[in-house]
Amino acid sequence: MRLGYLDCASGASGDMLLGALLGAGWPRTALQRVVADLGVPVRLTVTRAERRGVPALRVEVTEDNPAHERLYPELAAIVDRCRVAAPVRRRAARVLHRLAEVESRVHGVPVERVHLHELGGLDTVVDVAGVLAGIEALGLDRIAASPVSIGRGWVRIRHGLVPVPAPATQALIEGMPVYAGDVEGEWLTPTGAALLKELVTEWGPLPPMRVDRIGTGAGRDDPERANVLRLFVGERQKTSASGAADRGAGAAAAVPFGDGARTERLVMLETSIDDMNPQLYPYVTARLIEAGALEVATVPAVMKKGRPGHVLRVLASQARAKELTGVLLAETTTLGVRAYEVSRLAATRRTVDVDTEYGRIPVKIAVDGDVVLNVAPEFEACRAAAESRGVPVKQVIAAALRVAPSSPAKRGAARARRT
Repeated sequence: MRLGYLDCASGASGDMLLGALLGAGWPRTALQRVVADLGVPVRLTVTRAERRGVPALRVEVTEDNPAHERLYPELAAIVDRCRVAAPVRRRAARVLHRLAEVESRVHGVPVERVHLHELGGLDTVVDVAGVLAGIEALGLDRIAASPVSIGRGWVRIRHGLVPVPAPATQALIEGMPVYAGDVEGEWLTPTGAALLKELVTEWGPLPPMRVDRIGTGAGRDDPERANVLRLFVGERQKTSASGAADRGAGAAAAVPFGDGARTERLVMLETSIDDMNPQLYPYVTARLIEAGALEVATVPAVMKKGRPGHVLRVLASQARAKELTGVLLAETTTLGVRAYEVSRLAATRRTVDVDTEYGRIPVKIAVDGDVVLNVAPEFEACRAAAESRGVPVKQVIAAALRVAPSSPAKRGAARARRT
């Protein structure tokens, strides 16, 4: 299993995560491509830096017109219409919405009227989309992290001096292992907290792994303690003769199973409903997917007293189970949710972008060692391309399959072309 481990002893921010990804082997040109695909007026600067003698990469995203305050819907629209690969675009939209919900709750205004004052606007969009694209490009199956140093003391925000963590960060760290540390200042930013919440499924010390690369991202300031975030990239190692991988507390653990598959310990959430308007099911499904569900299935069933109904099943990581249970209770008419642990055997898979006569299409590829098991263009991207060009969607799918990688070597070449 390909593992990324984040050492958050100096907290985390979007720019630190970008620097760590670049240091771990993600090409700088790939980050520049993300900025171009977002279509936002910003300048990207990547420099070598030292923090208390520790070499690192410093990434700065500067907005051309920083005085322009943008409401959340404007930022959401940028992500929705951008050319970033569909899986990254969907996750970026989810992270931005989570940030807007937090700001809405903290400041008591509707989400549609939220200014992301403390988050920086366009640079937040670049940080979020860039980090998610980098994780995808490095092929990381799991992200684990240390407990997070959030800092202490006071920090100045738009509303004045507030205690660390600032209100938005405070709302985002619920359920996250954190500590204050011994250095004054804000070490964990709202963007950093939102990305950690999206990415990390396992918290604890560095697990047994064979390290291939370590990337180090530099924070903006240089206090008396090295302000860096490190990303360890490599293969997770077995720790017992049975082949079980070492697992941190609360992890949705994964262990190798042959060359091209892995078994995952997941949670199945299930509820039976016989009194809900059927028009709500597509909406509920969309809400569950937005909240991180891996799979959602609605199965017709005959309920007690012969009533027709449905069984709603949601497959999720253990880290997402609580939030998804909340969605089920809030958005459906159910009064209870069953939860039980399941195992899933999953092929190793990657998403790459291919260039077709209808534009760039993301393609999901499943592999077993040197053998490609399956190649599947992202349907929503194909549908959007078909609608914009006025051609049948099956024609776009066929075009993507014609140029899709058919071997790991060709897959690597496609990734190189994309970056």
